[in-house]
Amino acid sequence: MRALQCDEYGSVAQVRLVQKEVPGQPGPDEVVIDVAYASVSHAVGLMVEGKYQTRPPLPFSPGTEAVGEVVAVGKDVTRLKPGDAVVAVAPWGCYAERIKLPEYTVYPIPDGLNLLDALPIPISYGTAYTGLLWRCGLKPGESVLVLGAGAGVGLAAVELATQMGARVIACASTAEKRQAALERGAVAAVVPGPDLARQVKEAADGRGADVVVDPVGGELFGYAVRAAAHDARLLSIGFASGSMPEVPANIMLVKNLTLHGFFFGRYIGWTPAKESIVHAPALQQAMRTMLTWAQEGRLRPSVARVFPMSGLADAMALLHSRQVVGKLAINIKE
Repeated sequence: MRALQCDEYGSVAQVRLVQKEVPGQPGPDEVVIDVAYASVSHAVGLMVEGKYQTRPPLPFSPGTEAVGEVVAVGKDVTRLKPGDAVVAVAPWGCYAERIKLPEYTVYPIPDGLNLLDALPIPISYGTAYTGLLWRCGLKPGESVLVLGAGAGVGLAAVELATQMGARVIACASTAEKRQAALERGAVAAVVPGPDLARQVKEAADGRGADVVVDPVGGELFGYAVRAAAHDARLLSIGFASGSMPEVPANIMLVKNLTLHGFFFGRYIGWTPAKESIVHAPALQQAMRTMLTWAQEGRLRPSVARVFPMSGLADAMALLHSRQVVGKLAINIKE
């Protein structure tokens, strides 16, 4: 089978297309998936560079999220069967024509939802859903400030917080991204910068945001702290800006703020402890909810552009440009 392979940690440009052995028969709790598309993310780039929390043994195929069709199941698998359309999460390996995975991080796609629309659900939407509910305990009627609101996780957070009954204020760097957030339920769209607190308070009846979702980091985090309401919860889920923020502890203290660090990888098997099996029942329920919402049109997962397998470096460059609305994907069949 064809696969992309990273032979040494470094630039994504070094990843090459190779021929590899097709995965063997699944174990008792495993499934084999014929992959159609796989997503592109900052995590993939960091993994190839050897800078991510997880360092795969070399050589390895990158890719952490895929959609396709089940072609074989182990004897103990009851949730899935050959022929099922599925979306899956893996520690790595999704940039290959076939992949073998534990069944508990593979999720059936409901009828009527196409593969590309399902692709962003597990990681982008899963991160936003579990962060908002499991960590921040979001309640209907609260105000939510979403930073990086035009990209994958940010745009997912806008949609999901809206579905949960929150009043969403979207912060994004371009007019196109702000418009996309407004079309997906945000009640206001603001511009990142030193003036953020004033803009947010104008949109939140003068009191600031009850929850701040931050996949960006950098100096924008400091501006967001000033835009938070008293007793607010801050959710730190990544550093797309390329720099980690400095936490203004004095403002955190005076405003009685809570900072939640959140690593979604803990729930999907990206830690040495491989905790995914522990969290599988709760996560499977969350995925069913989100995939059903997408099927019903209550969520609008967006893949902005699809690249061939030879286009991974181009896809990563576009992602790093921060001009993408939604997600990028690799066509494994092309």
